[in-house]
Amino acid sequence: MFFDIGPIKLVALVILAVVIFGPDKLPKLVSEAMGFIRKIREFSESAKADIRKELGPEFKDFEFEDLNPKTFVRKQLAAHGDDFGLGELQELKNGFSKDAASATAAVRSAQRDPLGKVQLDKPAGAVAAPLAAGEATPYDLDAT
Repeated sequence: MFFDIGPIKLVALVILAVVIFGPDKLPKLVSEAMGFIRKIREFSESAKADIRKELGPEFKDFEFEDLNPKTFVRKQLAAHGDDFGLGELQELKNGFSKDAASATAAVRSAQRDPLGKVQLDKPAGAVAAPLAAGEATPYDLDAT
């Protein structure tokens, strides 16, 4: 709704304002707040007009919303269409998706030992030999 404030929160804020400021001071406070917001809007509009005037006629179509990177990129892609390389970008995205899917399938199909460690070099169904008496337990340096 308004600054991500729902209707219930808005009603709670109004009730809180009435309790804090009282019903007699609240209309004056609201009119002062609206006047302050109006002055800020006038200031920002005059600043925008000054900037446009200083930029000159070559920037007559300049919009301040274009300074937002998302808006700028979206506008440039829409203006240039497929000439801008959208086909290549989509092809690259599809290639990454296929590579990720094949890597995920390879990891899921890999053999695992009883401790969950992936065994890529052992044939399917192979089991590690039991430790001999007094033999140290092997561990993975990368995992510790």
